[in-house]
Amino acid sequence: MRDLDKALADIVAIRSQIAAGTAFRGYGPATMAATGAVALITAILQFWLLGDPTGEPLGFFVGWFIAAVLSGLIIGIEMRARSRRHHSGLADAMIHQAIEQFLPAGVAGVLLAVVMWKFASETLWLLPGLWQILVSLGIFASVRSLPRTVALAGAWYFVSGFAVVVLASRTHTLSPWTMGLPFVIGQSVMAAILHFASGDNDVED
Repeated sequence: MRDLDKALADIVAIRSQIAAGTAFRGYGPATMAATGAVALITAILQFWLLGDPTGEPLGFFVGWFIAAVLSGLIIGIEMRARSRRHHSGLADAMIHQAIEQFLPAGVAGVLLAVVMWKFASETLWLLPGLWQILVSLGIFASVRSLPRTVALAGAWYFVSGFAVVVLASRTHTLSPWTMGLPFVIGQSVMAAILHFASGDNDVED
């Protein structure tokens, strides 16, 4: 039994190593574009329905939480299907690796929102910019298994996050557009990169 357990553990380790060195093809350009559309629709709806987002922070952030969950479901469903098609036996390992790379940034974003809401609600105007910065860090963490040019999308979110913080610092207000427009542009950039990526030539070995 010990030999069997060791052999199984070795197989799992080998599969993980192979997955770490394989370009992940689970993200599709159409899905990334669709998440950009979700961000745009959310911003438009909030612009119409929320007269004062700063005075209604719960409605503002619940709307973006729903948009994030919907986008995550869209990406997750396609990621599973594409991984089965492109990675066959390595699909589960590749999906696990992709989630593992982005998970710290996602968890940090959720915890940051909870802590700021509970203990520093007067600083909630910072959250849209901080979320964009965390998204950029998640993208940079994933770049080793994606087309190198994905770093451009990470750079966009990094710059836009700080720009949003600077802009919001003047009024300390929340705006649907400081969330929506950066994500529309960022997800569109991701979609274009994934569409035009030249296979293995654009992915680190």
